[in-house]
Amino acid sequence: SGRSRAVAVFCGSSLGNQKAFEHAATSIGHALARTSRPLVYGGGSKGIMGVVSGATLDAGGSATGVVPEAMIIPSQSGKAISSEGQGEVKGVILNESAHENMEQIVVKSMHERKVEMARRVGAFVGLPGGYGTFEELMEVVTWTQIGIHSKPVVLVNVLGFYSSLRELVRTAVRSGFIKEENVDLLVFVDGPSDQSQHSTFDWGSATLEAIDAWSPPTGTGFGFKWS
Repeated sequence: SGRSRAVAVFCGSSLGNQKAFEHAATSIGHALARTSRPLVYGGGSKGIMGVVSGATLDAGGSATGVVPEAMIIPSQSGKAISSEGQGEVKGVILNESAHENMEQIVVKSMHERKVEMARRVGAFVGLPGGYGTFEELMEVVTWTQIGIHSKPVVLVNVLGFYSSLRELVRTAVRSGFIKEENVDLLVFVDGPSDQSQHSTFDWGSATLEAIDAWSPPTGTGFGFKWS
């Protein structure tokens, strides 16, 4: 297909409290590198974001971080300067001595960040995360539904993290707000039914298989003409 091979990964800037989350992020990064698919992500080296980008680069892959300028932290020799002087630093340090396979793009706003990420990729992957991750995933799946693009959105359902979202979608279908055929706009990779295997499962291969197998449901686009 003519779709870009690059993959956007939306995920938390925290690590979460289960090792399986980090394992899944590492597995995705390694699979992207192994199959020569560039990673596009929100920049930064903290949390699950840092795990997936680090794993991609460590395995010889390439990564592009897209960072809103408001989130950039001034640094001196790579050390963050916290405005409070102490506590956890929230934001992204632009690393001057960055990895040769790492590109960082600075944009003006959160909205521009998502447009820039979406423009560069052929698919989206959701690892566990919080409000920001949910919002990004919901926006790009909406864009597929209304025909701005036609790209798969694959949720890595580690330890059932996204199962309640699947239930919410089913509720919206039962309630007449989502068409039955549009359920498949969101693809869930569930992994083994035995969750004790989730910290060793090959999430990367399963996720890429789901991306490659995806085709747009009929009836998406609503006939809108987007420029």
